[in-house]
Amino acid sequence: MADGPKTKSAHGKRPARMARRAFILGGGTAVAGGAIFASYWFNIGAQASGEGVLSTPDAHRAAVAGDVLLIDIRRPDEWQHTGVGEGAMPLDMRRKDFTDVLLERTGGRTNTPVALICARGVRSRAMTARLQRAGFTNIIDVPEGMLGSGAGPGWLKRDLPTVVWKPE
Repeated sequence: MADGPKTKSAHGKRPARMARRAFILGGGTAVAGGAIFASYWFNIGAQASGEGVLSTPDAHRAAVAGDVLLIDIRRPDEWQHTGVGEGAMPLDMRRKDFTDVLLERTGGRTNTPVALICARGVRSRAMTARLQRAGFTNIIDVPEGMLGSGAGPGWLKRDLPTVVWKPE
């Protein structure tokens, strides 16, 4: 025994190995806990004021009534997969002319109520900020998205109506 005796715990595992596992598992818990907190903060924080935010049922009602222009900013493959929410206009946020097309849809008015929806509220929140910087004054986020988020179950789980998307 050139290395000396190897100590083991009562369970037959080496203490160093157990410490490594505890550290790794503890780190995973911290990461998961941080992700949960970040998701909660991101989605609930966006709703804290209640201004500029709509639930999916409210967004649907407002769009169908013509009170808001609801824009689905997801990608065409996403529209193909889930359909587009009834009352929403699909407009891929990656388009270079996105702002110009939106201005065309609002008749050139930057104060028209425009609600943005994506899959889980991340892209709509970013696009809300981008459009506000571009001079739009009445942009509304739908943070639940089509698939749900920390803000709520989403358009599809709430069983709100969708229409089949057809490429133009």
